[in-house]
Amino acid sequence: MFGLDALELARAQFAFTVSFHIVFPAISIGLASYLAVLEGLWLKTGRDVYLNLYRFWLQIFAVAFGMGVVSGVVMSYQFGTNWAGLSNAAGSIMGPLLTYEVLTAFFLEAGFLGIMLFGMNKVGKGLHFFATLMVAIGTLISTFWILSSNSWMHTPQGYELVDGVFYPADWWAIVFNPSFPYRLAHMAMAAFVSVAFIVGATGAWHLLKGRRSAEVKTMFSMAMWMALLAAPTQAVIGDAHGLNTMEHQPAKIAAMEGHWDTERGVDLLLFGIPDMQAETTHYAIGIPRLASLILTHDLDGEIKGLKEWAPEDRPNSTIVFWSFRLMVGLGLLMVLTGLISAWLRLRGQLYDARLFHRMALIMGPSGLIAVLAGWVTTEVGRQPWVVYGLLRTADADSGHSATQVGTTFALFVIVYFLVFGVGITYLLRMMRKGPKLKAVEHQTDIEGGPGRARTPSRPLSGASESDDRADSDEGDRHEH
Repeated sequence: MFGLDALELARAQFAFTVSFHIVFPAISIGLASYLAVLEGLWLKTGRDVYLNLYRFWLQIFAVAFGMGVVSGVVMSYQFGTNWAGLSNAAGSIMGPLLTYEVLTAFFLEAGFLGIMLFGMNKVGKGLHFFATLMVAIGTLISTFWILSSNSWMHTPQGYELVDGVFYPADWWAIVFNPSFPYRLAHMAMAAFVSVAFIVGATGAWHLLKGRRSAEVKTMFSMAMWMALLAAPTQAVIGDAHGLNTMEHQPAKIAAMEGHWDTERGVDLLLFGIPDMQAETTHYAIGIPRLASLILTHDLDGEIKGLKEWAPEDRPNSTIVFWSFRLMVGLGLLMVLTGLISAWLRLRGQLYDARLFHRMALIMGPSGLIAVLAGWVTTEVGRQPWVVYGLLRTADADSGHSATQVGTTFALFVIVYFLVFGVGITYLLRMMRKGPKLKAVEHQTDIEGGPGRARTPSRPLSGASESDDRADSDEGDRHEH
C-alpha cells in the first residue's frame, strides 16, 4: 500500500490514531483545571460571570473528554493487535503502569464526572466544587501514569531482561525513570498552554464580533494572563528536558539539530534539509555556536553527530529536524503573544486592539499543533527503538501482512475523519456560540424543563441552530 511495507504501515497507523487521541486529553487536562479555577472564583466572589463561564466550558470539556476516552480505547487495543512483540516483551512493566492509571485516575474521574456534569443543582456548592477538583486531579494523575509508561520506553530503568522479556526489579526506578519528571512537566504545561490559547481565541472571536460582555472579556483576560505566565515557563521546562535528552538520547538531539559530525562550538541551524543518504544537511543556515550554548551551556561545548551511530540506529533527521522547529517556533510566538497582551493591558487597550484579537484567533490551535509536533519529535526521535537501546520497533511488530494493516489503516482514516471530524466541528460551533450572558440561579425549587435549573447540563444541546442565530443577531447589534 503506497509502497510501504507492513511495519511502516503499522507505525503510520499508530501515529495517525495517537495524533487524534492526544489532542483531546490535552484539552481535557487543561480545561479541567480551568473549570476548577472558575468554580473556585465563583464560590469566592459570588460573581455570576465565573458561573456562566464554568457552565459554558463544562459543555466543551464533556465533549472533548468523551472523544478522548473513545480514541484512548482504540490506542490500547493496538498494543495487542499491531504490537504484540512489545506486549510480550514489556507487558509485565507497561501493563501494571496502565492498570494503575485505570485504578487511580480513571476511577476517580468516573466517580465524580457525573456530579460535575449534572449535579450543579442537585448537590451542595462545596460538594460540587470538590467533584470538579477531583476530576481535575484525575486528569493529572492519568497524565502521570501515561507519561511514566511512555518515558520508561525512552529511558528504561529498574528492569531485568531475561530471554528477551523485561521483568520489574525496582518499581521506584521504573516509575521515576530519568526522563519522566521532565516529560511530565512538559506535557502538563503544554496542556495548560494549549487551553489558554483555545480560550483566548474564543474570546478574541467574540470581541471581533462586537460581543463585549463581562464573560467574553473575562475569558480573554484570563487566557492572556495564562499565556504570559505559562508560555515562558514551558520554554524553561523545555530547556531542562533538552538537557536530559542530551544525556540519555544523544542520537535524538543530533537528529533534531541536523548535526552529522561530532564537533565543538556547534551552530544552531535555523534552516536546512537533512539528507539521510548523503549524511549532510543541505542549505544550512545557522547561528554560530548557539547550539552548543543551548545544549551544553558552553559556547565550546561538544555535541555528538549522527555519524557516531550506525545508519540503522539513526533517527530520521529529516522529520524531527522540522517537527522540532515547528514546536519551538510556535512556542516563541506564544511567548510573544503573552508579552503583547501584557503591553496592551498596561495601556488599557486589551479589549480594543482588533489586530491583536486577530492574532489571538489565529494562535488558537497553536498549542495543540505544538503538542503534535513535540510528540512527533519525541517518538520519531526514539526510532529505530521501541524500548530505547533494547528492543527494536521491527521486533515489536505483530507480523501482519501489509494488506491487513493497510486495510485497517484505511478504515481508521475513514471512521476517524467522520466521527472526530463531526466532534471537532461541534466543539467549534459551541465555542462560536459563546457563553450565555445570564446565569440560572443555584437553586432546586423551580420547575424543570428546557433551560431550567433541573435540566442537566447536556453537552449535545450546547450549539443549537436557534442559539447560533440569536447570538449572531446579538453580535450584529453590538457592531452597529
